[in-house]
Amino acid sequence: MTMTAQERLDDLVLLEATDTGGMLRAVASAAAQVRMAVRATAETDLRSALSAGRPRAIVVTGMGGSGEAGEVLAAVCGPGSASPVVTLHDYQLPGWVGAADMVIAVSSSGATEETLAAAAEAVRRGCPLACVGGADSPLATLAEQASAPFVPVEPAGMLRASLWGLSVPLLMIAGLLGVADIPVDGFELAASNLERISYLCRPDSESFVNPAKTLALELAGTLPMIWGSSPLAGVAASRFACQLSENAKYPAVPGVLPEANHNQVVAFDGPFVPWPSGGPGAVDPEARPAVPLRLVILRDSQEHPQVARRREASVELAGQRGIEVSELAAEGEQPLERLASLVQLTDYATVYLGIASGIDPGPVAVIGDLKDRIAEQRW
Repeated sequence: MTMTAQERLDDLVLLEATDTGGMLRAVASAAAQVRMAVRATAETDLRSALSAGRPRAIVVTGMGGSGEAGEVLAAVCGPGSASPVVTLHDYQLPGWVGAADMVIAVSSSGATEETLAAAAEAVRRGCPLACVGGADSPLATLAEQASAPFVPVEPAGMLRASLWGLSVPLLMIAGLLGVADIPVDGFELAASNLERISYLCRPDSESFVNPAKTLALELAGTLPMIWGSSPLAGVAASRFACQLSENAKYPAVPGVLPEANHNQVVAFDGPFVPWPSGGPGAVDPEARPAVPLRLVILRDSQEHPQVARRREASVELAGQRGIEVSELAAEGEQPLERLASLVQLTDYATVYLGIASGIDPGPVAVIGDLKDRIAEQRW
């Protein structure tokens, strides 16, 4: 007898058997990551990176899950920060980056070729440099040779589950430079929020009371269009889409309001929309697309008033076209708390969606295949 998706999620034995890499345990480690990273950063001598004072800009270079740490820093600092935060996911630094700018290189493995190339270029340009990543790695060696501080990070299993261990050192450095405004208890508040959500989303909590399992079941069989209602929530939306790809092997379309109202909203009139009877796009009132669109709204309590109106109007338009909507609200007062609440819930949901589909959330074999092909071509 075939099990339903809900039955798969509520069967603890099956959950454990499918999640061979322990992604659920890795996601649950988020609060511990925050506390460990606070200690590791506090124990690192940062004087060489901080001696020049507040930089003109902070450039964070990193790829994949490591690169998301830069997006977290930019989201928490916000558009009003004293120095802009620029994220780089490439081999080369922008031409304008110079000695007045700080570069922070982030690589969980410490061996990411793009990040190493950008960090080496920062040294040649005379930029203040700080590095975050795996101990005893090429990045650690580069930092030592450049007399730059290096914050070691212990990976939480899969790289994509190590977001907070990689992000906290950046936030602490930015705080010491006067770029990020994080209260004294800000990291502990975020850790407590992560713990609370982990408890709600724990594997032995059944689907009807588990918000992450509920969200996973809502997404199953749909094409999620994920919109954040602020720049901070937009970072959470992008993270959500990336985690869906890696954990559930599932596509999604991320966006942020108000920009999504100027382009992505037009998909509401497309072939993935189950128009109700009489709608202008309905050729057959009984027909439904094989994969219907689903709108997912990540709501930030600090959204612009006009964005709030756009969000409400978007949800109304979606409903009129038969598009189902999921809304998630950020919790907490500080930016780091709010971002953590959205990321932790959606991280859990992506793992549960993979398991509900009979997919092991851990392996990312195609990335290894891609790296092998690139290496063959190089030689």
